[in-house]
Amino acid sequence: MGLACALGGLVGLLLPGLSAPPLQGSALMLAAGMAWGVYSLRAKDSGDPLRVTAGNFLRAVVFAAALSLAMLPWVSLDGAGVGCAIASGAMASGVGYAIWYTALAGLKVTSAATVQLSVPIIAATGGIVLLGEPVTLRLVIASTAILGGIALVIARRQ
Repeated sequence: MGLACALGGLVGLLLPGLSAPPLQGSALMLAAGMAWGVYSLRAKDSGDPLRVTAGNFLRAVVFAAALSLAMLPWVSLDGAGVGCAIASGAMASGVGYAIWYTALAGLKVTSAATVQLSVPIIAATGGIVLLGEPVTLRLVIASTAILGGIALVIARRQ
């Protein structure tokens, strides 16, 4: 019940409306979330988090380079943008994945799934604190549903 409630809150963030992303964007975000879940499940017993993360990033470079070459005619680069992309993608994401892999080893699958549901709230909070994004009623309701679902899952286990 709690997991369903938390998932419902997450879906509430994506429902079409005045400030919601287009349906295609919502579908892509949901697909990305499912891919992240599969990625995490496959990583659970993968061994050394730093080695595995570095290997995954190196394999991804081939695809990123091919896509970059294909998009080259439409690309406009500047030093600050490239620096931010490297800092965000390679450094912050790489460290984040390594930390997540390390934590994942000690979690059950359902616990990991439950914890992952809090990521959109963390990201939204970062947007509010760091970028001055507005706190909307939709965000408050969806966040409450997500956190309530997580709380129900935790309470049910205890």
